Amino acid sequence: MALVRPRWSDMDVFGHVNHANMVTLLEEARVPLLFDKASAAGLADFAKGIVVVHLTVDYRAPVVVDGQDVRVVITLDQLRHASFTLDYAVHSGPSGDDDVAVTARTVLAPFDVRRGRPRRLTGQEREFLSTVLPSAGADGA
Repeated sequence: MALVRPRWSDMDVFGHVNHANMVTLLEEARVPLLFDKASAAGLADFAKGIVVVHLTVDYRAPVVVDGQDVRVVITLDQLRHASFTLDYAVHSGPSGDDDVAVTARTVLAPFDVRRGRPRRLTGQEREFLSTVLPSAGADGA
């Protein structure tokens, strides 16, 4: 779970977080996990290259910019040899009593920047992902 704060510049004319900025908020929730926590676990290659292969975002309710954090629950849906799928549930506030406003899914692939092509996940990376992320459908989403 991550808390991210929509910025004034994220809103559209109606005060809602616009689509492009919602995608950025998803990234801001994902980066500490895949870069900071992974690096702390000795997996520095994640920070060297992960690409978004596919992205979907579905809106149930607007997320309003009101100076409050929104809660993003990230779960692991699929773990393959060369990609993994993360599901997101964006709650309109930081507490547990708010409804899900946005659901999203990203398919991510590790990328070898030096060679300019995707690479396979290592055993340690697969273990890290399956250990630090709850499986899709687990409580908390």
